[in-house]
Amino acid sequence: MDINIGKVDKIIRVLLGSFVIILGAHLNGVWGVFGIIPIITVQVGICPLYLLLGINTVPKDALNNKK
Repeated sequence: MDINIGKVDKIIRVLLGSFVIILGAHLNGVWGVFGIIPIITVQVGICPLYLLLGINTVPKDALNNKK
């Protein structure tokens, strides 16, 4: 499987995931656990939802340089 998460998308996911984790810890709720999901997708480089929807945020020139 090819990666489908670009650099900007990764930054947004890390910030959003961190925010959800911190907010969940601050509110003593279990919702903070869901902040782990975007961080894991950044580490793996693949978003399963993007695969289903056919979305790819990696620039075309980055894909061509990889092959």
